[in-house]
Amino acid sequence: MKKFDRRNFIKAASVAAIAAGSTSILSCAEQKNNNSPVVNSGKTYEWKMVTAWPPKFPILGEYAGLISEWIDKMSQGRMKIQVYGGGELVPAFEVFDAVSQGVAEMGHSAAYYWAGKIPAAQFFSGIPFGMNTMQINAWLYYGKGLELWRELYAKFNLIPFPAGNTGGQMGGWFNKEINSLNDIKGLKIRMPGLGGKVITKAGATSILSPGGELYTNLERGVIDALEWIGPYHDHLMGFDKIAKYYYYPGWHEPTGTLELMVNKSAYDSLPDNLKEIIRTASAAANDMMHAAFDAKNTEYYLKMKNDNVIFRQWSDEILTKLKEYALEVYDEMISNDPVSRKIFDSYKKFKVDMYDWTEISERNYALLTK
Repeated sequence: MKKFDRRNFIKAASVAAIAAGSTSILSCAEQKNNNSPVVNSGKTYEWKMVTAWPPKFPILGEYAGLISEWIDKMSQGRMKIQVYGGGELVPAFEVFDAVSQGVAEMGHSAAYYWAGKIPAAQFFSGIPFGMNTMQINAWLYYGKGLELWRELYAKFNLIPFPAGNTGGQMGGWFNKEINSLNDIKGLKIRMPGLGGKVITKAGATSILSPGGELYTNLERGVIDALEWIGPYHDHLMGFDKIAKYYYYPGWHEPTGTLELMVNKSAYDSLPDNLKEIIRTASAAANDMMHAAFDAKNTEYYLKMKNDNVIFRQWSDEILTKLKEYALEVYDEMISNDPVSRKIFDSYKKFKVDMYDWTEISERNYALLTK
């Protein structure tokens, strides 16, 4: 796998994060009335961060490392965090429990991985036909989304922070053309979260497997199709060598918020300035990771076009039906879970309220400048 050149990127990112000092966009939204004096106790902290990504995986794993570096530098060495890739300390899908139980003080992952434990967590990552990256950040920081997220995680002794975003994703790799919903029936498709429930309604089987196993599973026929992220990562994973058709748009995940979750007991033991440094590093990662994804996906989309990768757009007929299935999934989910209903109601209202503004400020401008 091609290794991402990190030196200049890390240098620029670290300078930007440190320059932010102890005030971040996240802290502005969360702590308008926090006038606590900064107390430097001189105590040092050595923490562990477990992640759901393969070790040093491009952008995803690298940003977990950057968060650690930024915290180290902003704290002037008072806080050091050892980062572990998925499987190095705990398996990728055990990150939530490991941080909740204090095996590690921090975890970097995606909230929809914990759907089996807390279904409502899926609203804090990316959901089918849901908000885009701009919209979900607005909801989290200024629409009480983050407040709801923290209420949800509180009983697990966790505090979540938005700490990265993939932006809009691609719709997946297939070895046959999907011209109708009948072509989806019977397929085993790697698709996590609520998107997986939607394709199950369409007649496919949703498979959840860690990123490190995807290539082998597709190559050996354990799965028939998969979605991962976008052109950059999909090219590095080699999916274009073993699958024929690359579909878009990523209806199942129009944004991909990532989380830094912190063990609440450990976090509460920190002085206020170190808490603020964690918030600042998380906010910087949330913004800068999205920029990195956009830049690299643009580069590798053009590369794939030059390499004659076959791109296919989902038909309106298929998307319309998948959206109907998504609404059914949401109705089933919130009818049995009051917590999910509360979060979904907030999410839906914010999305509806933002629609007109997004239409005139973003979509029309994009069409104008094409």
